[in-house]
Amino acid sequence: MRLLVINPNISDDVTALIESEALRSAAPGTELVVRTAAHGVEYIETRFESLIAAGAVAELIAEHTRPGADAVDGVVVAAFGDPGMPALKELADVPVVGITEAALCAAALQGHRFSIIAISDRIKPWYRECVERFGLAGRLASIRSINETLNSIGSVQHDFKETLLALSRQAVAEDGADVVILAGAPLAGLARELAGEIPVPVVDGISAGIRMAEAVAGLQCGPHRAGAFAPPPAKGRRGLSENLDAALTAAQDRAATAGAATA
Repeated sequence: MRLLVINPNISDDVTALIESEALRSAAPGTELVVRTAAHGVEYIETRFESLIAAGAVAELIAEHTRPGADAVDGVVVAAFGDPGMPALKELADVPVVGITEAALCAAALQGHRFSIIAISDRIKPWYRECVERFGLAGRLASIRSINETLNSIGSVQHDFKETLLALSRQAVAEDGADVVILAGAPLAGLARELAGEIPVPVVDGISAGIRMAEAVAGLQCGPHRAGAFAPPPAKGRRGLSENLDAALTAAQDRAATAGAATA
């Protein structure tokens, strides 16, 4: 199996954290193609920053899924909040999995109520909307977050390890969380360190994303050719990159073939 793992942030040090945890989580034989967004911000904290990142993620998906590219079996969007999702599912003919949806699914399988531990107060409203979009708002115990200035996005889990541990324990003791999700690529790998110090299951978004992508790709259910996630319809367009234009054309051709087959 070959997975494309995309860091929607431009931070190479966060990409290194993502790759390390992804390699630890992947099944034997899974090949990882890890890429960093070519443009955007160092870490995504708001809806608008997510909007910017979505375009960068779409470009990378197009590059690796267009005709003639080395095939991948699935894509992991490795930023909490899943920038560009679920719209990105319309582009590729392989499963596209966001680490938020993967982490929420993993948490829902292990407990009734879950809490999300985030790296900033500013990010909390957007995360809450993400949970609502997945229909799990009734199972969200809380979102707790660091409310201090970050020194470096690449060192946040080291700089605030004790704070993150305290927030996790508070989520269990005070909010009734059955599962804790350590949210965001900057916290990749921290769940392994803290699991023994938190009295409930601890979910890492990166590891959840990798394992869920492997599972969904392994099911070989087939791509979206119709329905709500069918490729965008053919129409005039201008100013797109060569890769994105080619990927859109290929997606539209798949949909047209499916339509002819069912006519």
